[in-house]
Amino acid sequence: MRIAFTAKGTDAESMMDPRFGRTEFILIFDEEKNEYTSFDNREIDGVAHGAGPQTAQKLFELKPDVLLTGNGPGGNAATALSQADIKIYTGAGSMKVAEAYEAYKQGKLTEF
Repeated sequence: MRIAFTAKGTDAESMMDPRFGRTEFILIFDEEKNEYTSFDNREIDGVAHGAGPQTAQKLFELKPDVLLTGNGPGGNAATALSQADIKIYTGAGSMKVAEAYEAYKQGKLTEF
């Protein structure tokens, strides 16, 4: 399974980014390979409108099975993501990536 995280850094010790559309990084944890890869999403800060759908598009390209985030996507991004087969879990905004992963595995996050 591939799990995506909205994060403020590029590794498991990074803090989660509670935002979806304007998250600084998207981390992907591949459980089969037991490795993280990251995508730098900071260029989205220069976008006036449509950050959520643009980040959703990048997520489609990265092909995760699950997204862990803080507050969840906004309306337009949520609509776009609902058409993909990506399960979204919220409530991880104040955690480190590794803590969010453990909270997800223990069923402590909220399905969006």
